Amino acid sequence: MGFQCGIVGLPNVGKSTLFNALTATAAAEAANYPFCTIEPNTGRVAVPDPRLDTLAKLAKSVRVVPAQLEFVDIAGLVAGASRGEGLGNKFLGHIREVDAICHVLRCFDDDDITHVSGTVDPCADAEIVETELMLADLESLERRTESLIKRIRGKDAEAAEQLALVEKLIPPLREGKPVRAVEIAEKDRPVLRQLHLITAKPVLYVCNVEESAAATGNAYTQAVAKKAAAEGAGHVIISAAIESEVAQLADAEERQAFLAELGLEEPGLARLIREGYRLLGLITYFTAGPKEARAWTIPKGFRAPQAAGRIHSDFERGFIAAETIAYDDYVAAGGEQGARAAGKMRTEGKEYVVADGDVIEFRFNV
Repeated sequence: MGFQCGIVGLPNVGKSTLFNALTATAAAEAANYPFCTIEPNTGRVAVPDPRLDTLAKLAKSVRVVPAQLEFVDIAGLVAGASRGEGLGNKFLGHIREVDAICHVLRCFDDDDITHVSGTVDPCADAEIVETELMLADLESLERRTESLIKRIRGKDAEAAEQLALVEKLIPPLREGKPVRAVEIAEKDRPVLRQLHLITAKPVLYVCNVEESAAATGNAYTQAVAKKAAAEGAGHVIISAAIESEVAQLADAEERQAFLAELGLEEPGLARLIREGYRLLGLITYFTAGPKEARAWTIPKGFRAPQAAGRIHSDFERGFIAAETIAYDDYVAAGGEQGARAAGKMRTEGKEYVVADGDVIEFRFNV
């Protein structure tokens, strides 16, 4: 399991360039005019995790399978999208389907690349997009209200629960407050998910900067960082142009040397993934053996049977136990046999909450 992150933003901010770099493909056309991405392009990339390579070497695995991260490059949005302006209706339909919003903001000056507003102001750009998403959510909730009232008249208890939450969310949206900023009781979380609201999704601001600012940022990124902190959102600084060049370098040492020259320790994708994991509350556990070493991504808080279900539903249905070794113990002992001999392998039951980095072998019976 990975997660699906929609790359959004105004036209000409570098969305498709970033998408191409992250997926190392030319699937999305990058061009200096609005709406060059007419349909969403989806690309899967491997989640870089050095722990997986280490486990594969220790387990002498023939095959290595990293976790997958999915990006969706969505057409540029403009003011009025909630009323159908530009490609608004398509944009809003596609963005409802993703798990998180990766909001690309232009944080560079370039007279050769036009800006739809005529001036570079990433925080103002973010507000344009956010306003359209809030208007779309508001319209969705207002439309839903009438049908919920009718269902309540028919003694529909589920409709009553939904209406209570809908009536709580409408006022803040009218005041310009996204759903993710509204305090929601834990018992209402399942109901909230059923509403499929765009502004309930976590947001990661991606500051697309010029090459010289990739390591240090600039005045634009400082403003975005302040905005993100105030909202409890994430932010990361990336040069889409640099990422494009890195993606074209096949040799790992060559890539590292190129990044080092620019004062960077790693490509932007790694930073993007870490911040995405933090936003979505995801962790990774591993399975490792002679045939295969594989990384599995699960939400933090998953119990052992749920984690097993990511491999196969039979594993969850017939769960017996999880033979578990912490990553550090696995490495320190030189592999599974050493960890077992050192007493570092634990037999965990159905209530065990899987920890990040656990190396697990599930026992099951169906």
